[in-house]
Amino acid sequence: MINLQKSIETYIRAKDTNRPFLIPDAFTADAELTMQVNTSEISFPGTVKGAKAISNVLVSEFSQRYENVTIFCIGDAPAAGTAFSCDWLVCMSEKSTGLARAGFGRYDWLATDSGQVRQLRITIEEMTTLPHDTAEPILRWADSLPYPWCPREHLGRGAPDLEAIDRIRAALA
Repeated sequence: MINLQKSIETYIRAKDTNRPFLIPDAFTADAELTMQVNTSEISFPGTVKGAKAISNVLVSEFSQRYENVTIFCIGDAPAAGTAFSCDWLVCMSEKSTGLARAGFGRYDWLATDSGQVRQLRITIEEMTTLPHDTAEPILRWADSLPYPWCPREHLGRGAPDLEAIDRIRAALA
């Protein structure tokens, strides 16, 4: 049986592992994605309609530019219900430069009674490009965190000593 938690986990797996074919398992065919991007470091369309288009924007096109993507939902997984909001953290690297990137924001999910996502609002608060020598420490830190549901108190464990990461951890505290 599908539920909202399973749909969220399927979306994260699809995005992190470049598996666009999984998106229809998580989203309804007519799902709507809205994006609020509060940084100039990354861009996305404001609205995307339909699971196929969502898959193209959030998985296929995204994976052409980024690799080593790890997305965390901060806090506990949703209990029952059709609405859920949580903060998120992403760590990844750019394919073309090898530079590490880290960012955070908020997810607001609305699902059908069966658990498939019908609306997703993604807010991107910060996306920081980090110096080249930080890629390995950032990616190792991400690899050490509980995945995909990361308790807030775990964010500081093993975090590299970088101002950008300190700002992100403070914002998510």
